[in-house]
Amino acid sequence: MGEKRLLPGEHYQCRKEKQRRYQVVAVAIHSETQEELVIYQALYGTFPVYAKPLSLFISEMEPCSLESESEPEKAGDSVFYKNKAAEKKETAVLKEAVSEKQTLQAKEVSPDRTQVLLEFLDCDSYAEKLEYLRDRKKYIDDRMLNDISFALDIVIEEGELEDRIRTLENCLKTFCRYEGTRLR
Repeated sequence: MGEKRLLPGEHYQCRKEKQRRYQVVAVAIHSETQEELVIYQALYGTFPVYAKPLSLFISEMEPCSLESESEPEKAGDSVFYKNKAAEKKETAVLKEAVSEKQTLQAKEVSPDRTQVLLEFLDCDSYAEKLEYLRDRKKYIDDRMLNDISFALDIVIEEGELEDRIRTLENCLKTFCRYEGTRLR
């Protein structure tokens, strides 16, 4: 029996905690076990990104719409209502995030942050990484810069974004000069 194929951009909510909503980023294959993994991002808090085996994801999540109203959760004989002010604020934040993302996609001004990071990491040499960084400099923010520095095992001190990007460029230039095209 074939399982439903998840598509990037689809929204799901936790079966147990309906207020926990997520967006599918991709379905990936584990490089060693060949197991299918769902890469998904929380649509609350700091919007962390997670990975979970496909079968487990499907058993714990159900499709949802960002527009749907949440229902009161029942526990035994009593009914617990979420704080209405918090619910309205969460809904407004979600709608604003979705609206902003749709606006950017419609204008094609800014590519998806995850896509930019993955393309940077997929570059075959430090010279390619440096060129890619220079081409996409306007899309780089502090969070992405931290992810890149972590992936390259370098430390970039806190400070102004432009200074931090310049530091990353200098590190890549050094890697190009002294390590050639050999990646760590």
